[in-house]
Amino acid sequence: MARRTGYKPEYADQVEKLCKLGLTDKELGEFFEVTEQTINNWKKKHPEFFESIKKGKTLADANVVESLYRRACGYSHEAVKIMQYEGSPVVEPYIEHYPPDTTACLAWLHNRQRDKWQRNPDPAGGDADLPPTKIVFEVQDARTRKGGENGA
Repeated sequence: MARRTGYKPEYADQVEKLCKLGLTDKELGEFFEVTEQTINNWKKKHPEFFESIKKGKTLADANVVESLYRRACGYSHEAVKIMQYEGSPVVEPYIEHYPPDTTACLAWLHNRQRDKWQRNPDPAGGDADLPPTKIVFEVQDARTRKGGENGA
């Protein structure tokens, strides 16, 4: 990675757009050809840079949250079908319905109410309260069945 560390005012606009695309601070450093520590230094020294990062990341996160919420709850939107009838195009508006998505529901609940919606909940009290269990197997030789060695 190059040792370029000079900040330029136009970086504030660039960084907001990059954050809207979901880039992390480490990836921002790679884009600007600096270290992640330099990105952190720029945040401290240049308030407009820091605000642009916050604004871009907040907007990106809000868009994802809105999309996840809509998918979890189900939604509808207007759409059109375009068909041919007697050689002419026919545009037919309709409402497209998307049912709730169970996976999106679980993702939402797991992140919003982690205590209630754990992926692998512990049994009541946890495993630490359970005494050790002893399991004993009795193995019998199949050649020594009732009736003698030959099974007669």
